[in-house]
Amino acid sequence: MGELVAAEMVANVHSVTVSVGDQVDAGTTLLILESMKMEIPVLCEDAGQVSEIKVGPGDVVQEGDVLVVLS
Repeated sequence: MGELVAAEMVANVHSVTVSVGDQVDAGTTLLILESMKMEIPVLCEDAGQVSEIKVGPGDVVQEGDVLVVLS
């Protein structure tokens, strides 16, 4: 399994900005979470390829939930 990108807080998934198969660089926005009327970008820490997206717009995530898997 590759790098797991997890939620750092309870939030709603506002939008997903990448697709499976996309090559991403460090600092790329993977998705946008919304909490308390604030939009919070979830950034990629390392370059890689998106191998799995585990959430979609409208989903509610808990702290520690896996959002995206990179390989």
